[in-house]
Amino acid sequence: MSSDPLLQPYRLKHLTLRNRIIVTSHEPAYPEDGMPKARYRAYTVERAKGGVALTMTAGSAAVSKDSPPVFNNLLAYKDEIVPYIREMTDAVHEEGAAIMIQLTHLGRRTRWDKGDWLPVIAPSHQREAAHRAFPKKLEDWDIARVIADFADAAERMKAGGMDGVELEAYGHLIDQFTSPVTNELDGPYGGASLDNRLRFCLDVFRAMRARVGDDFILGVRYTADECLPGGTGQAEGLEISRRLRDSGLIDYLNVIRGHIDTDPGLTDVIPIQGMANSPHLDFAGQIRAATNFPTFHAAKIPDVATARHAIASGKVDMVGMTRAHMTDPHIVRKIIEKREEDIRPCVGANYCLDRIYQGGMAFCIHNAATGREETMPHAIPKAETKRRIVIVGAGPAGLEAARVSAERGHSVVVFEAANHAGGQIRLTAQSERRREMMSIIDWRMGQCEKRGVTFHFNSWADADTIAAENPDVVIIATGGLPHTDVLSAGNDLVVSSWDIISGDVKPGTNVLLFDDAGDHAGLQAAEIIAKSGAKVEIMTPDRAFAPEVMAMNLVPYMRSLQALDATFTVTYRLQSAERRGNEIVAHVGSDYGGDLSCGAKERTVDQIVVNHGTIPLDDLYFDLRPASTNLGEVAYDALIAGIPQTVTRNPSGTYQLFRIGDAVAARNTHAAIYDALRLAKDL
Repeated sequence: MSSDPLLQPYRLKHLTLRNRIIVTSHEPAYPEDGMPKARYRAYTVERAKGGVALTMTAGSAAVSKDSPPVFNNLLAYKDEIVPYIREMTDAVHEEGAAIMIQLTHLGRRTRWDKGDWLPVIAPSHQREAAHRAFPKKLEDWDIARVIADFADAAERMKAGGMDGVELEAYGHLIDQFTSPVTNELDGPYGGASLDNRLRFCLDVFRAMRARVGDDFILGVRYTADECLPGGTGQAEGLEISRRLRDSGLIDYLNVIRGHIDTDPGLTDVIPIQGMANSPHLDFAGQIRAATNFPTFHAAKIPDVATARHAIASGKVDMVGMTRAHMTDPHIVRKIIEKREEDIRPCVGANYCLDRIYQGGMAFCIHNAATGREETMPHAIPKAETKRRIVIVGAGPAGLEAARVSAERGHSVVVFEAANHAGGQIRLTAQSERRREMMSIIDWRMGQCEKRGVTFHFNSWADADTIAAENPDVVIIATGGLPHTDVLSAGNDLVVSSWDIISGDVKPGTNVLLFDDAGDHAGLQAAEIIAKSGAKVEIMTPDRAFAPEVMAMNLVPYMRSLQALDATFTVTYRLQSAERRGNEIVAHVGSDYGGDLSCGAKERTVDQIVVNHGTIPLDDLYFDLRPASTNLGEVAYDALIAGIPQTVTRNPSGTYQLFRIGDAVAARNTHAAIYDALRLAKDL
């Protein structure tokens, strides 16, 4: 038997878990009609195949019709969910893992204009900032109805083969009862008394336990410290922990610290890149020590070493590596096989969560197979015929194409004009806030080197260079260059966000940063400028700035830029610029019309920075097209179906030619990697 603390089994009531690593409850937003159909099932089963002990599905499956999901959650209040749950649980159990589901009523953390347009309910009329709905204060019949809904949902989950149910009790209805900030009820469920405020949670557990019996795991994921003025503090949180343990109704505690009613609060609960790893682990350990009760915890524990410490030190009994398993579902298997260096690292980019909060599916920024398990492989199969593949560009797209091609068994050579790999990621990782992004490159370089990929750095490849390699396939992954030629006049007076981030251009003292790409580069450049002591105004023609950065990633930038007194201006467009003496006059207009459509506003500055994405660096691609068999054409139907490309437009050509990533059009890291994976996996 292994002596690794992470690989020791753990007995939870009647359930033996095969190791100490879990995937905590989360909602990847893959349901169809509120049901966990094929995509959802494939995603969940993949983590079980990878060796995890327990996977928890459905970050908050809804138990009531007046708890409509604000993104695509499971609907546990429907009887029709049971057979779908059964298919999923049977498949997970076949892989040797346990499976649970999280249930919730969102309370005020939703909107009245979702689902059936029923009033939002809460133990007060206070609106939650994040979702903006003013709730109806609960009546006694609402309370009785929702308690029964929880019991009904738990019974459905047991019928579906789940090993247990976890209640979500931070930020949602149960916590809204418990917290003195949000409970303004009178009577048995309200007031200053903790007995009253905790009553709803315990009544829900009693109703569920009566329905599912003792041979079913019940747990709670709850906040033991809201970190909120007037809210549940550490002392009361510890008392709540003891009372939950002493109730005899539950089997474990899953500890959270913080509040989620605002974007900054949510980001402190679930930290992103640039923020400290495992910030609440010691706090969870304090709860474990004080209660001597099974304790789970997850919050930015991305690496095996930290997870191992969490278990070895006795801080927790089961450690959650949830986003880490979205990045690599086979973490446990690689630990067992002593291949920890092969674990694809989570970089904390939070592309997964930020997407779902904007109504999309959760995808990992650098594992394009996550959420696409039905069509994209996590383990790359070998090709039947070995081919010679030449790739130009060693950014994320080029390296992914090289990695996948090498795993297919092909002979792979990569040309890169710079003296190192990384492309735009190397640029973005120069910022301390985004340094973790370099792991996307470092991991792929390690995988490529292990498989014998040949790299030529400081090599500006041309058509003759490529032809000399006698390739069967050529993949152009040359990326793009900043596109700043966006003004009607004065384009020669501006610099790019890349110029600032790279340090090639020093910040001015009074800077206008025009950002209509809305991505990280604009805010990274703004932060560098502001930290230099300069005055900076960030202007966008959009109604909100940096829409591509998304909610949780925006939080650290805002904290920094507000502290540095940056100015944000929305709905205005930089139209042109002219030099007047030692200064630059920026002419500003608006897409919204009126007098400003003619550029009636001016800014006088000493530097203008433009962030307008990239334009493809595609000269080599067009030079190579005439000698290619497909003339660069991609058969989209074949690409989507996952079958090899067979287009032939030039029978006398000598190689297939493709381009991927920003060499096609300005997109993002995930798109570049997905381009590479779905093309190269079938070469």
